[in-house]
Amino acid sequence: MTVKQKLAELGLELPVAPQPLGAYTAVSEAGNLLFISGQVPLVDGKVAYAGRVGETLTLEDGRNAARVTALNVLAQIERHLGGFERLHHIVRVEGHVSCADGFYDQPAVIDAASELFATVLGEKAGHARSAFSHSQLPANSAVILVVIAQILPE
Repeated sequence: MTVKQKLAELGLELPVAPQPLGAYTAVSEAGNLLFISGQVPLVDGKVAYAGRVGETLTLEDGRNAARVTALNVLAQIERHLGGFERLHHIVRVEGHVSCADGFYDQPAVIDAASELFATVLGEKAGHARSAFSHSQLPANSAVILVVIAQILPE
């Protein structure tokens, strides 16, 4: 079953890969690695989940933000590679969460992205991961994901 078929089973589809919000590339390829620049929960060019988890956003809002952001990561991979056939696996995920003081469930927020990757990528999803807390993120985004993936040669 393809990634798109698995997404369809979940009632999801890949968005158009978002354009960078600054003077950088969305994806950089070096050898057999893809470095996916920080992705935010953009939907139709706008941040869908703005604010701080534990303050203006709930834990579930944060998890939804992480899922939307994970879809944008997958869209970047698909755009860069022309599909998922060359994707060997996700190597590392850095999850950054904008949250209120005293909020300590950053891993639970980023779990939503890891779970989505596992559901749609299967064995290609296994990754090392860190979750970080921030008082605010660019564009007032609730979540940013930075991803490194290993790819197969052409």
